Amino acid sequence: MMPVPTLNFAPELLLRAQGVKVVFFDVDGVLTDGGLYYSEYPDGDERALSTGGFRAAGEIIKRFNTLDGHGLKLLQKAGITPAVITGRDSHALRARLQALGVAHAHFGTEDKCPAAEMTLRALGLDWTAAAAMGDDWPDLPMMRRAALSCAPVNAHAEVKAQAHYVTQAAGGHGAARELCDLLLVASGRYAGLLREYTE
Repeated sequence: MMPVPTLNFAPELLLRAQGVKVVFFDVDGVLTDGGLYYSEYPDGDERALSTGGFRAAGEIIKRFNTLDGHGLKLLQKAGITPAVITGRDSHALRARLQALGVAHAHFGTEDKCPAAEMTLRALGLDWTAAAAMGDDWPDLPMMRRAALSCAPVNAHAEVKAQAHYVTQAAGGHGAARELCDLLLVASGRYAGLLREYTE
């Protein structure tokens, strides 16, 4: 027998999420726990960067959550495009997004709205079809324009105050998956996708 989905969202939230066709995700604090890992290389290593007294390679390690990753894959199966806009860049991040099939990504972007609007134009959409998830002030302009804005529970207080939905999970610990689940339920695809894994 087909299991009955256990997730429930407020009707007004589902209504707001119904027309979403693209989701903009920040990375640090949303798709990761916000921690930044730096690693040293030996002196003379051409990859190293001089940084006042020691030589560091810069950020090379990020921790991602597999629940979030599967959520992004499910969005794509449901016809909803996940996009990433981040102020940072790393080989680890690029490798993870490539593995997940995320084709729309902007790296090293502090002013996130122009990058988001570039993606919207490429998809033939506008802000009324967009959701955005962020955790800090640079994400606010994008979140305020989106039809649905979301923040992880570990986000800055001002960001949570602006969000339509604040997740129970923290960034890097399933927060993005909560937004994915909300969008899948609102699109009417959640039960059908679940059925593929339970039959």
